[in-house]
Amino acid sequence: MPFCFRLGRYAGIAAAMATLLLGSSCATPVSPDAAARLQQTAGLIEEVKAFGKSLGIEPTAALSRTARQGPVLSMLWLWMQREGTLALNAPMDIRTAIGYSAETQRVKVEQIYRVDGYSVYYRQGNEFADSRSVATLGFAEEPIVRRVKVILHEDLHGDSNFALPWEIEEAIVTPLGSLAAVEYFRWKGDERNLQNALTSVGEERQGSKELNALVARAQVIFGQERIDAAKQKVLALVSEYPVYQKQFERQVRGQHAPTVLEAKLSHDLAYYRYFDSIAGLAELAPNLKALIGDLKAIPANTTHVAIDEYLRGLRNKYNAIAN
Repeated sequence: MPFCFRLGRYAGIAAAMATLLLGSSCATPVSPDAAARLQQTAGLIEEVKAFGKSLGIEPTAALSRTARQGPVLSMLWLWMQREGTLALNAPMDIRTAIGYSAETQRVKVEQIYRVDGYSVYYRQGNEFADSRSVATLGFAEEPIVRRVKVILHEDLHGDSNFALPWEIEEAIVTPLGSLAAVEYFRWKGDERNLQNALTSVGEERQGSKELNALVARAQVIFGQERIDAAKQKVLALVSEYPVYQKQFERQVRGQHAPTVLEAKLSHDLAYYRYFDSIAGLAELAPNLKALIGDLKAIPANTTHVAIDEYLRGLRNKYNAIAN
């Protein structure tokens, strides 16, 4: 049956989610072939974490075990943003996560709707920056470039690496994880996956540029139009940004686009606002380890205004070194 709930403001989320707290607390039984894939992924994880340390990325316990070694904890993440607004210079209005003991495929969320005054975007997954996150069979079957990026991304979230406000930390960690994956495949001498990783970074850079341009236009429209009309105009604009459009449509499939819009744009901004800028710095920096070290020096109480200035300062520093 469809999953839906009504939020008057945002009370009652936990009660509405109670049905998701299902499943066993035991490790997942798997077939011999699946066990072999999990074992291979466990070896990959160990190697990638060790490589990350050579770049100054301190490893964490996230994804350090497989579903054969511990229970699977899946997450349902919800991001909510007041209709007609975008989280440009402030955190998103509401973000929350609900954990449940089941593979994500076993609990399907059909739709979330009728959220009074809010746009809402949701996502389900098994990979997150917590020791309870284990490598599932689904993760083991992902393309290797994505697996390497995720392992490095979640380690970068460790407090010994970054402990920044969520919407800023994600925007720093996301490009660094992708750039570190490129270096991993270069270190391995794996030319095919190196090219795949480089292509992925190029697409993410273009998507970052398109997202920032779209958000700038959307902010103006939301300031000038009534909410319903503004939503339709902004949704129509998405097609002018083909790389971002592909990501947007894939990730909101099954969700109601007008309900999702402001939350989705704000969520993506938290991940990709600085992607192109940081990838550009990586081209100027002496090496990725130096860039990671410099970004680790960002003060814990930073703001978007301060980050913009900090990144400009790094660009000037690296240009001076090059000259």
